[in-house]
Amino acid sequence: MKYHFCSSGAFLFIFIILVTICLCIEARTYNPSGKIVGKMPPMSERTKATLTINSFEKGGGGGGPSECDGKYHSNNTPIVALSTRWYNNGKRCSNYITIYGNGKSVKAKVVDECDSTRGCDDDIVDASKAVWKALGVKESSRDWGEMKIFWSDA
Repeated sequence: MKYHFCSSGAFLFIFIILVTICLCIEARTYNPSGKIVGKMPPMSERTKATLTINSFEKGGGGGGPSECDGKYHSNNTPIVALSTRWYNNGKRCSNYITIYGNGKSVKAKVVDECDSTRGCDDDIVDASKAVWKALGVKESSRDWGEMKIFWSDA
């Protein structure tokens, strides 16, 4: 008499265990370099926006000091100004947001308002060069200066 190594019951048990393990593994996203950049929040928690570039340094063309702290900031620091509705009367000051674009993500500190009553569109995340570089956008790229992104509170 021959014995089978796996009965149909054992096979079913192993199959259920494998499916359970697969369903429990958290989804991860990868950028082109293969580096894990984490899980993107669901669409309901992300906000579609236009990323623009701004200088936050004194004399850099970004206007006066930042609304949140009355200071100028280095363009080498990941910082942003948000459109008036997202700036929310300063309630997001000094908070961090996560910006998703170009297959990467970066956390940036909110330091200023991009005033929608003075010509700034209402879907703008105005960012320092450090944000653009962290997203891997090259200055020679056609996307440099304006690109569609998603963002969420960090």
